[in-house]
Amino acid sequence: MNNKNIEISVDTVSKTFKDAVALDNVSLRFKSGILYGIIGPAGAGKTTLFRIMLSLMRPNSGSVIYSDNNRAVPFPDIGERIAYMPQSQSLYADLSVAEHMDFFRRLYGINDSDFEMRRRELVHLARLDKFLDRPAGQLSGGMYKKLGLICALLRSPQIMFLDEPTNGVDPISRREFWQLLHTAVAQGILVIMSTAYMDEAERCSHVVLMESGRVLASGEPQELLKRYNSENFDKLFLTRGGEKNEEK
Repeated sequence: MNNKNIEISVDTVSKTFKDAVALDNVSLRFKSGILYGIIGPAGAGKTTLFRIMLSLMRPNSGSVIYSDNNRAVPFPDIGERIAYMPQSQSLYADLSVAEHMDFFRRLYGINDSDFEMRRRELVHLARLDKFLDRPAGQLSGGMYKKLGLICALLRSPQIMFLDEPTNGVDPISRREFWQLLHTAVAQGILVIMSTAYMDEAERCSHVVLMESGRVLASGEPQELLKRYNSENFDKLFLTRGGEKNEEK
């Protein structure tokens, strides 16, 4: 499978939980080698969208289609090429950085030579070289998130989903985390991340603004700011959110 030709189509997806609308007729397209930012506050529908795209949850209506070279691919055939970082802590507090890397090597079935080269590269990029023996439970929030990311990258995925990976991370670690993301995108990986931080919008190649399960705007960051005559994404979000509310 050529990771440079992978696409994901989300077509008119809706999801409700009792009387609450989590997603309202959402349609989006995702292509390889691009860093997508799904941006919105808590309750925007970001996590629900991820879970539906990962076949962890079924929509009430609509569909999600994965394709390679314009050929539809069943999710089970592509699932093993996807890495997912959920919001909740997913590492083992008592395992060290080195032990986590070895654990995921065994889990993914990576041979020794490939693993050693990949491990050195990723640990260096994440600046965790000096902390190989430190248990995950004793890492700072930023270091913990970076460890989670390099464990996900260890298998050389073709698609990555990251659900609010920079939440609660200090500014320096956030900057280093973004450097890791851009390195992954440069390798042709399709990266889709969610965040509630509006200031991260301009670090993405393509932005999707969401509120209350609806897409407010979608496009390249600078093009969106120009289109809606906004100085920044805080202003754009408030403007588009107000317009959508008036349409209801």
